Amino acid sequence: MAKRDYYEVLGISKTATDDEIKKAYRALAKKYHPDVSTEPKATEKFKEVQEAYEVLSDPAKREQYNQFGHESPNMGQGFEGFNFGGGGFGGFGGFEDILSSIFGGGRRESASSSTSRGSDLRTTLTISFEEAAFGCEKEISITKYDTCSACAGLGAQSKNDVGVCPKCRGQGRIVIEQNTPFGRIQTQQTCPTCGGKGKVIKNKCPVCGGEGRVRKPTKIKVKIPSGIDDNQGFKLSGYGEAGANGGMNGDLYVNVSVKPHEIFIRDDLNIILEMPITFSQAALGDNIEIPTLTGNVNLKIPAGTQTGTKFKLANKGIYNSRTGMAGNQFVITNLITPSKLSAEQKDLFLKLSRTDEKSSSIFDKIKKFFKS
Repeated sequence: MAKRDYYEVLGISKTATDDEIKKAYRALAKKYHPDVSTEPKATEKFKEVQEAYEVLSDPAKREQYNQFGHESPNMGQGFEGFNFGGGGFGGFGGFEDILSSIFGGGRRESASSSTSRGSDLRTTLTISFEEAAFGCEKEISITKYDTCSACAGLGAQSKNDVGVCPKCRGQGRIVIEQNTPFGRIQTQQTCPTCGGKGKVIKNKCPVCGGEGRVRKPTKIKVKIPSGIDDNQGFKLSGYGEAGANGGMNGDLYVNVSVKPHEIFIRDDLNIILEMPITFSQAALGDNIEIPTLTGNVNLKIPAGTQTGTKFKLANKGIYNSRTGMAGNQFVITNLITPSKLSAEQKDLFLKLSRTDEKSSSIFDKIKKFFKS
């Protein structure tokens, strides 16, 4: 399902100030927090608000989002500009302050301990040389913990089946008193009755068994921008495993593996092609057809071309859609020595050997060396 625009999620304009972003986020976090909200699909909306704030509260991430939108993987230096998520809530007072304003100072620890962020996942996506050059849309298949669709992550059959834990009274932690040689010491530990959730479920969801999430195969469509190189990667924010008890989703890190091409070699945005030519083409010159990524083109080989001569086909390399830069294609001639000759060809080469074919500067230098 397509993601909503982050500005739309927070109900702000694209020119909103940092204070406006923070204010909008605080209001929505209070409205949709799963522990207090009665709104439909509060958990999903709360996660959506978290994700939007995480991006727009960070100047670098916001700038990249304004430029690329949700389709920016960038995904690490393969794609740094697309790196969304994972940065926490620094710079605007922190998420704990919001929870404190909702529950009061005494509930802050229980609220933070009741949810946990989902795990990050990693996978490898293999694409062809051409797909890397031109960009493509691919589908990633992974198996992960996802929010239970039957209970929308609640873990119970209904909201009425969720109550405050009687042992910890919703705190998620209990105080243990112990007698020691140094006196009576109080320590805190996770509530054994609710497992730190602060709540208990009377009738658990039959699908997830009260976990609020289930492990299942998932398919994700991603757009790969043109110009991505082998072993570059990107991060899909929120596409990792679902968090526990309505916690934020983890991220999915995708490493791209590009298959080698049959004839082309890549050097950044440039493409290198070794082109075999015959003795006659090198000596007399010729117009030859050269393959490129976008089709064949004609290349003039001047008379007297030596092996290893490099020709440049401007802008026939790889186009990087993120930078707007295009590479070139370099054609390197490779003189092919025939291994099997007919009698007529041998005779022609014999006659050629009797001519002054060695009258070049390099041969002259070698002759002078032997004479000395």
